[in-house]
Amino acid sequence: MRTLGICWIAYGLFRLVMAAGALVFAPTATVMFGALLGRVAHPFSLMAVFHAVYVSWAALCVVCGVLALLGGWALANGGPRGRSLLVLASLLSLSDLPVGITLGVYSLILFVPSSAASKVT
Repeated sequence: MRTLGICWIAYGLFRLVMAAGALVFAPTATVMFGALLGRVAHPFSLMAVFHAVYVSWAALCVVCGVLALLGGWALANGGPRGRSLLVLASLLSLSDLPVGITLGVYSLILFVPSSAASKVT
């Protein structure tokens, strides 16, 4: 379990770096997306949607990164609370290719009991 905890810590740091990069490059992303909107009917509403999606993605990176760090730290140190944090982090990280899906699916298989999985189906 210690190795899985270290992997989650590394992934959490990676997600936090992604969020910081998104904040640093937000003006560049806005200009690049705005350049695509030169010939559409409602460019200002599409730019508002772009900003909402961009901020939501950055917030998801921060939340997933913090949960992964806390859960990975607890799991690496043998704490019982790490499993529940990592189940939530696993669900949130399933949208991130390829590392998020790999860690998320493996952790869900490992931490969700088979009796809970049989109740769903």
